[in-house]
Amino acid sequence: MQILLALGAMMACLGVALGAFGAHALKDKFTTPRFAAIWETAVQYQMYHAIGLLILGILSSDVLLGTSSMLSWAGYLMFAGIIFFSGSLYILAVTGVKKLGAITPIGGVLFIVAWVLVAFSAFV
Repeated sequence: MQILLALGAMMACLGVALGAFGAHALKDKFTTPRFAAIWETAVQYQMYHAIGLLILGILSSDVLLGTSSMLSWAGYLMFAGIIFFSGSLYILAVTGVKKLGAITPIGGVLFIVAWVLVAFSAFV
């Protein structure tokens, strides 16, 4: 599905940009090394799932597999997971507002459900 390819490419591009931004522009702005590590975790998970989106875009457009609503849902859940998981960690790293950590597990659950859907789609 083309939208998943586009989302994957945009998330990968943004992941590279945010990784560089954190390593260079923000390196002296983080109040503790812990916040720098949180930023790095956000970038890593964004990149892992951007690649996942690209793979889902390729798989869901495959002539042999046809269009799979399960793969489409997995892609949308991965995208939402990036927003909730990585997004909340980016904000936490910059602001230090620890209450945002309560949002992060929502993104983690979205990632897990997305990968379960990918696994199930192999059997449908």
